Amino acid sequence: MGTIKTTNIETITGSGTLTLGQSGETITIPSGVTITNNGTQTGFGGANTPAFFARLSASQNVTNNASVKAQCNTEILDTDNCYDNVTNYRFTPNVAGKYFVFGQIGMNTNTNNSVQLAIVGIKKNGTTVQYNQFDFRTNYAGQQNMVMTHGIVDMDGTTDYLELFGEIYVVAGSTYQFGGSASNNSTSFGAYKIIE
Repeated sequence: MGTIKTTNIETITGSGTLTLGQSGETITIPSGVTITNNGTQTGFGGANTPAFFARLSASQNVTNNASVKAQCNTEILDTDNCYDNVTNYRFTPNVAGKYFVFGQIGMNTNTNNSVQLAIVGIKKNGTTVQYNQFDFRTNYAGQQNMVMTHGIVDMDGTTDYLELFGEIYVVAGSTYQFGGSASNNSTSFGAYKIIE
């Protein structure tokens, strides 16, 4: 209806809340206008949460030629307490949406040049949804290998869950482990919600 021209708008008291518009209205910012934020912003865009990142704190003994869940037991980040780092080692986000998921496993054996195949997979509700492998069956690799995978997974939030699994196949050796330590992320697992 009209145009108000001014250089500064403040509340009467100089503190409190200043409201523009009311419910049901649209405030339009014209093309070419720049908004500069020198304060704290809330409610804009979205948040990449729930999010978690966990790692294996010590080497985990595993069985040759078997799919084994990586027990990433040390949480580095868990914004909404959605990752179980004690019992099931699984992420249940409780918020529906698309999630960027990632995991890697450092696979170790006690014998050089013995690894035939190293596989990492992320399973959703027990079914593999992301997968990667190093296949050395024609030229056996050393005793340490790291395999990683990542992707985007659609989650319903309340019942869907994610877990990290790995498999190692060797031709020799008696010790098979997922590598882990308190100071590195050779075996780690994480996810965060994508802003849609």
